[in-house]
Amino acid sequence: MKPQYLPLIIAAALAGLSTNAAASGYRFGSQSVSGQGTADANAAEAADASTIFYNPAGLSRLEGTQLLGGGTLVLPHSSFQDTGSRTFTNRVPGGTAKDYAPDAVFAPALYASKKLNDQWTAGFGLFVPYGAKLDYGNSWSGRYAISNIKLEAIALNPSVAFKLNEHHSFGFGVTAEYMKAELGQAVDVPGSVAFLAQHAPAASTAFITNIARTQGLAAAQAATVALRGAKDGHAEMDGDDWGFGFNLGYLYQMNEATRFGVSYRSSISHKLKGNTVWDFSQVSNNAAVNAFIAAASNKVNSGALVELRTPETVSLNAFHQMDERWALMGDVTWTRTSRLQNLDIQFPPTAEGAERIRQQWKDTTRVSLGANYKYSDSLLLRAGVAHDEAPVRGPELRHAALPDSDRMQYSIGANWKLSPNASLDLAYSYIDFKDAAVNYTNQCSPVTAGCTGNGETTRGLFKTRMQLLGLAYNYKF
Repeated sequence: MKPQYLPLIIAAALAGLSTNAAASGYRFGSQSVSGQGTADANAAEAADASTIFYNPAGLSRLEGTQLLGGGTLVLPHSSFQDTGSRTFTNRVPGGTAKDYAPDAVFAPALYASKKLNDQWTAGFGLFVPYGAKLDYGNSWSGRYAISNIKLEAIALNPSVAFKLNEHHSFGFGVTAEYMKAELGQAVDVPGSVAFLAQHAPAASTAFITNIARTQGLAAAQAATVALRGAKDGHAEMDGDDWGFGFNLGYLYQMNEATRFGVSYRSSISHKLKGNTVWDFSQVSNNAAVNAFIAAASNKVNSGALVELRTPETVSLNAFHQMDERWALMGDVTWTRTSRLQNLDIQFPPTAEGAERIRQQWKDTTRVSLGANYKYSDSLLLRAGVAHDEAPVRGPELRHAALPDSDRMQYSIGANWKLSPNASLDLAYSYIDFKDAAVNYTNQCSPVTAGCTGNGETTRGLFKTRMQLLGLAYNYKF
């Protein structure tokens, strides 16, 4: 018997979580409340120190010393309707997924800038580039693919900008990115037991015979009942890693009213290392059966390793001040998610075969348009709309770990001056995801040699909506 587990299945999601908030994948909050108010169309505006994230060349437009602190409250709503999930033995797993998304998650952001002289400006950013938190539970129909996930990441991004003249500015930053994951998945023990009973009955027969010989007939009968009624096993994994990259920016000031920008954020390599812990203690109420299944599974607590690179992004943006009140802006961001094809999950130092996650992702483009309206000297209103592509090619390559789909974002926001030096940014966004059909089959089953997998097929429909509430405080010295 070889029941399998994919302790890092969700790491496939990491591959889609680009360090650019404008990229698709399981986006987590927003890196700037002022940017959120325009659906992230304002990279060339460089309104505050959050330009460090969007285009570091924009630092050259900031005067004095500026501090910005705040964050975004993410309010997700998602539902799943099963349409025929199956185990590798064609058994209906049963169960439903209810309230698997958190009620709310907070994504903080902190930025600072300081003008050193007429040409040089320095800055520092701290933000959450991506993350996910899902808990489907141990009894939903897709539990053999994933039961729970918690992904957290934080990026530190010191930057500097150089103003060559009135028309040309350049920016450069380095990024230190910390990633942490906690993952869980069910083990298809019932399927493995049923397969053995049909194709290799000698193993379980030998076990029952040994129980009868050493503990008596009653114990053997109890073990037989427990084995036939075996429940799922479970495993948990955690891991973390630091990765490093850089970002570049260029800003062209055509005249006082119009400017254009281009920015690049590099990919970041990660080696997510952690530990996998197996738990067969709840398979039955018979300790001997649990021990037999644990031993027969050939699973031992071990390390786990996933090597991946987040995709790089290139953004083109523009800003135009139409008159004293109105300004228009836009951004187009291309993300190279096509570099993320198949993802191999390794289990050192054991000889257990790797798990291959089929992704075959495509490159994506995000387009956003925004506007500012100066209502008064103390109140600036913002609005924006964006369309964001998903990297997933179709239902057969969409996994429950990342039920991503194309989306539309609708945003409004405001900047309210409290004093000549202080202001508040507020933003609200509604993100509407297309319904996402899932029909993903793990091509490695518990009885397939040389690889790891439950062999399950997760089939269903995800419906997801998301609201973002942002609040930030700005202060200028």
